Amino acid sequence: MSDPKPIRVMIVDDHAVVRSGLSAFLMVYPDMELAGEAESGEDALARVGLLRPDVILMDLMMPGMGGVAATRAIRQKYPAVQVVALTSFKEENMVQGALQAGAMGYLLKNVSAAELSSAIRSAHARRMTLSSEAAEVLVQASTQSVPAAEDLTEREREVLALLVEGLNNGEIAERLVVSQSTVKFHIGNIFSKLGVDNRVGAVTLALQRKLV
Repeated sequence: MSDPKPIRVMIVDDHAVVRSGLSAFLMVYPDMELAGEAESGEDALARVGLLRPDVILMDLMMPGMGGVAATRAIRQKYPAVQVVALTSFKEENMVQGALQAGAMGYLLKNVSAAELSSAIRSAHARRMTLSSEAAEVLVQASTQSVPAAEDLTEREREVLALLVEGLNNGEIAERLVVSQSTVKFHIGNIFSKLGVDNRVGAVTLALQRKLV
């Protein structure tokens, strides 16, 4: 039985020393390989179709097309490619912007090698990873109180867990063997009970409060 294919990782950062360091980091892990590099959002968008990475480590602050815009464009054109934001900034608008653009993770550049490798594997498996700083920023941004986990029904917790995995409504319906309208009903209840108005907020609170 052959070993599974390594996760192909693309590095997008305008600093050559950062790209070099991340390239060296990837060499340590046999289940990962460098798919290629890009020094700007425009460069990344132009090369991703050729390089076909599984996961992109995306800097957010770059000249020209920033990481948020690049993430949105790449996720729209190549939905199978997952993006992990890797940045020095933890401002709310940056975190919200990256996640709403489709990033499957948000990490600060002081992250450990073990945490970064875990986030890459999680993104490849379509599971979200947020740094504690990013999660805290999003939670603090919410002025509404968060209920205890027991306020969610068992089915709502199941749906919330699948939201954390990154599944869309159709995939959740298929997994739970229910209709999409039923899924929408449960998601609406989850949003209402958690005091959020979108999936990013629900997933953030689920991870921060360990609701699933």
